[in-house]
Amino acid sequence: MAQALGMIETRGLIGSIEAADAMVKAADVKLLAQEKVDAALVSVFIEGDVGAVQAALEAGKAAAERVGELVSWHFIPRPDEEVRAVLKKSDPPAKPSAPEKEAKAGGVGIRRKKEAKDAAQPQVVAAPDISLSKDQGGDANGSEDTGKPSGKR
Repeated sequence: MAQALGMIETRGLIGSIEAADAMVKAADVKLLAQEKVDAALVSVFIEGDVGAVQAALEAGKAAAERVGELVSWHFIPRPDEEVRAVLKKSDPPAKPSAPEKEAKAGGVGIRRKKEAKDAAQPQVVAAPDISLSKDQGGDANGSEDTGKPSGKR
């Protein structure tokens, strides 16, 4: 099956989202990208089978006109591989994950924040069990016999 490329450009983000939703629901196409071109201009790119992309574009055009302003649309039946390479370049670079950020920063920032948080937390220490029986040097209440009067008679 030959792959085709479909493009819709709208004025405003909402129209482009509505067009993308309609295109993906209308036919078996893959949403490639959504690019903010200029002030309020947004382009949506899809690919799939030639017939599916044509049907998806018709649904996307109608949806974009219903909600916002359709500026332009275009259909390329079998784009060259270099065109696909241009589209792939427009993908934003992946954001580094937390471990990658820590490794790039030398791990200092995240570790310091964690240490500061840990230092701010009160530390709870369990009291030792000091119950003593009478034959271990304590009285029946579990207190030690220090030889001093307790004040109780």
